[in-house]
Amino acid sequence: MSLRRIALLLCLCLAAATAQAGTVSGVVHNGTNGNKPAGDVDVLLIQLMGGMQVVANTKTDATGAYHFDNPAIGSGPMLIRAVYRGVFFHQPLTPGTSTVDVTVYEPTTNPASIQVPLRLLVFQPNGDKLMVGEEYSITNNSNPPAAFYKQDGNFEFTIPSGAELDQVSTFGPSGMPVRQGTIDKGKGKYAIAYAFQPGQNGVRISYTYPYSGNAASIKESSTYDAQRVLLVIPPTMQISSAGFNAAGQEQGFNVFSKESFKKGMGFDISVSGTAPPPSDASAGGGAGGGQAAPQDEANGHESGATIETSPARIGDEKWILLGGLGAIFAVGVALLWRKPVPIEAPVPAQNNAPKGRKAQRAAQQAAQAKAAPAPPPPPPVEQVKQEVNANLDSLKDTLLRIELRRQAGTITDAEYALERGRAEQLLRDLVQG
Repeated sequence: MSLRRIALLLCLCLAAATAQAGTVSGVVHNGTNGNKPAGDVDVLLIQLMGGMQVVANTKTDATGAYHFDNPAIGSGPMLIRAVYRGVFFHQPLTPGTSTVDVTVYEPTTNPASIQVPLRLLVFQPNGDKLMVGEEYSITNNSNPPAAFYKQDGNFEFTIPSGAELDQVSTFGPSGMPVRQGTIDKGKGKYAIAYAFQPGQNGVRISYTYPYSGNAASIKESSTYDAQRVLLVIPPTMQISSAGFNAAGQEQGFNVFSKESFKKGMGFDISVSGTAPPPSDASAGGGAGGGQAAPQDEANGHESGATIETSPARIGDEKWILLGGLGAIFAVGVALLWRKPVPIEAPVPAQNNAPKGRKAQRAAQQAAQAKAAPAPPPPPPVEQVKQEVNANLDSLKDTLLRIELRRQAGTITDAEYALERGRAEQLLRDLVQG
């Protein structure tokens, strides 16, 4: 079966699954109580197209099960929200999916349930403004597992004097970011009310700072103990801050690192330089850059690309760097199609080479025959099916991220049309392959 036919068959299957969509079922579990079914929990079906609209609601039965029949299911990305003890827990519902389980947790107000292993700050000029994006990596290792949440604000942060706050978003173990409302504490201090679930969570903050003369000095502060702080700049900028050391590159951006920050510790950062050319800035995003955040209420819920070789000391945080760069600056979503690099086997030395002109000529002809690569055997049908299926899944994920960015307002209509056009062209190329 040709690649084109396989691609067409898979596309038809995908389209059929989407066309038949309209129902979703699942079970809500209580992760604090050993994943027992959670009965009598409010479950909401939220449509992202048009801005976080609740299109249906129900309650779980005694077995924790819920079910929705709605024509909007399958037409675009949606959310399943479970409301437990006043706290929101979400799971994404993508087109073609008919089963979505949600795990809820008992809430706790104990701040010791979360830790901050990493804080990331990304700087990029934009005319007379400096765009600053921050990401806090937050882990919840509570035992028994519980969701850290306080209605009056359970995560606080400070932006430098003179800065203007842009937006705040959070993401939980499922990886889907949701924009958060903020609580103004005065003097540049803010808080959000968000349920940090057991596992990996994150908070992303973006703001602008005056950047006249292509230079700025910023006074930052630490509201939490952090095991490591990273500063990231494009190669056209310079940065200095006491105690920070060069730590290699990620996606062409220069990275600087400092270990062990304590709560209340302040540090000064001086940056200068201009923004990189558009082609360089686009290259920095890579594939699968972080998703933009849909708008949500204050206690709402909750980023893959090719990376350059980096020192081992920051290797564990590569995914945070890549996700942070894509989500904060919206540098674009693209698919990277890789081609295998042929590896030449070493030719063993000829210890007993034949002598004489005829023998030399025969040896040369034999060497040329060896040098000519044999045509590769056609890939097995099953391998082709797997490759096509993986590419289609990537395309579906790309289209989902583009829609999320559009709903979040972090992409213009022109950029949306361009990105979607690229994804659709890749689909056409795959089908014609």
